[in-house]
Amino acid sequence: MLGSGSISAQVTGGKSQSIFDALQESENGSGVVVIHQSDALRKMVGERFQGANVETADTISYIKMQGFRIQIYSGNDQRKSKDEAFLKEHEVKEIFPDMPTYVTYKAPFWNLRVGDFRTHEEARRIQRQLMDAFPDYKKQMYILKGEIRIPMNN
Repeated sequence: MLGSGSISAQVTGGKSQSIFDALQESENGSGVVVIHQSDALRKMVGERFQGANVETADTISYIKMQGFRIQIYSGNDQRKSKDEAFLKEHEVKEIFPDMPTYVTYKAPFWNLRVGDFRTHEEARRIQRQLMDAFPDYKKQMYILKGEIRIPMNN
């Protein structure tokens, strides 16, 4: 755990604990770690699966943060746009099965956005791949800044 160079918390028996608690747990055959720090520092580090920017869906926890998504489709024809958005989502999933997709309705538009990218460069790289795979969608594709969801390692 310490060799990885990252500080994280663990979940033990359904209860989350801070890195400080995890380090001070005693195990047979292991040394003892004693950490001296103020309560203020402990509160600043917090717990891994809690907070306003953490969301849980099914059994996966996500950190919500600012990032980028690629909009592939936006339509306001009430007779066709919903079906078109879901059809294009299905087409994207066939070629990019691991890419998260988001079909949303915000009156009067149905939108299809894909990906959760931390940087514009990462989004641009995937946008080029999408444009190559779906040349008919090129004119509708562009990168949007907004809230994204990054899965947390459990």
